[in-house]
Amino acid sequence: MKHFLLLLYSGFWAATSYAQDNDSVVIRRIMEFALTRSSSYELLRGLTQCCPHRLSGSEGAARAVTFMRDAMQQMGFDTVWLQPCYVPHWVRGEKEQCTLRYNGRQEPLAVMALGNSEGTGPRGLEAQVVEVKNFRQLDSLGEKQIKGKIVFYNYPFNDAFVNQFQAYGDAVTYRWAGPSRAARYGAVAVLVRSMTSARDDHPHTGSMAYNDSFPRIPALALSTLAADRLSAVLRRHPQARIYVRNTSRMMADSVLSYNVIGELRGSVYPDRYILVGGHLDAWDAGHGAHDDGAGCVHSVEVLNIFRQLKLQPRHTLRVVLFMNEENGLRGALTYAAEARRKNETHLFALESDAGGFVPRGFRIGGDSLMIDKIFSWKKLFEPYYVHVWSRGGTGGADIAPLRGHCPVLAGFLPDSQRYFNHHHADTDTFDQVNKRELELGAGVIAQLIYLVDKHF
Repeated sequence: MKHFLLLLYSGFWAATSYAQDNDSVVIRRIMEFALTRSSSYELLRGLTQCCPHRLSGSEGAARAVTFMRDAMQQMGFDTVWLQPCYVPHWVRGEKEQCTLRYNGRQEPLAVMALGNSEGTGPRGLEAQVVEVKNFRQLDSLGEKQIKGKIVFYNYPFNDAFVNQFQAYGDAVTYRWAGPSRAARYGAVAVLVRSMTSARDDHPHTGSMAYNDSFPRIPALALSTLAADRLSAVLRRHPQARIYVRNTSRMMADSVLSYNVIGELRGSVYPDRYILVGGHLDAWDAGHGAHDDGAGCVHSVEVLNIFRQLKLQPRHTLRVVLFMNEENGLRGALTYAAEARRKNETHLFALESDAGGFVPRGFRIGGDSLMIDKIFSWKKLFEPYYVHVWSRGGTGGADIAPLRGHCPVLAGFLPDSQRYFNHHHADTDTFDQVNKRELELGAGVIAQLIYLVDKHF
């Protein structure tokens, strides 16, 4: 890798002789195609209608693999193939039930089991509820006040954070680690406030993980309105109880699935890869339109734009639709392991996994000299209002395992304000995707890939 980078440095500064005005002409052509001839929106329509529920190991995920493989073959990519990977198979089971009981009254609350959660059993369970605002409060209550009860994590998104991903990162630890933290003190189940700033009755699922040092207790997400209602009742009736029932379970055996991969062969460096990708799996609540159908069609459209505009890439462009990002990362880990085993040279990798909203920019981490070069192109993106260029990070969960093998990892940054209205909820449907915003995203990503391919 060091030898490769030395050769790279000796060449890419010379590439500045390419006039930026010429680059601006080509990237304008790319955007015009994306906005007038793109197939991304119809491809997303087909994916979400054919395969709306694509959780790893499900029939929907298997259909999605076939659908996207066939789509790339029909687009005429040079190679299209499936990379096997074994994925966990979690089943939600019957529709979840949650009833708040207090002072002789009963009220249903909107809930959804968290991904990887165990079930309550067919009879369900009932217990007193303890509301906590954070882990410090949980620890201060301890086993004496937690044992035998249901812990309710009521930690809302911080509305002071402009970037909604910052709010998500701040709150998501209660979803991910909350069940085992509560089980440590003898809790029998947990309810977690949904990961969204929206005030509605649509609970948001998402992955959680068990610490096997403690019992595996059921874990469910409350809608934000249900969380507010429960909190209000507990202030007046602290002895209130909850009945909850879910039949979720993790199946014993992993399931054979696939990453879906397509390529346009490079004319100069066919054995050096520029990767663009998203994850094909999606939660079973909605249609996986923004998370991450949008990222998948963004990625496929990049190669389609190159092919339709007859832009012959110098390096091999590879689109990877990863399987099992939502509850295991098996596709990403398999891809990275195979790339290392084959000693494949990856030059640049970009993931789109933040929705199909209007593009704002990119977050780019890795080799500082290469990033300096990429940042020198910022003015080219000003006509497209792409102004957020930040350094650091690993680009996305699916390309993060390539760290140390690929010198630059990038993440596409669309506007974040509406993403968590739909993320992991039943509102993540095709009708919530704006056609023009989706196409703008595909165009901006293709523009960046074009410049990386030309100047490195």
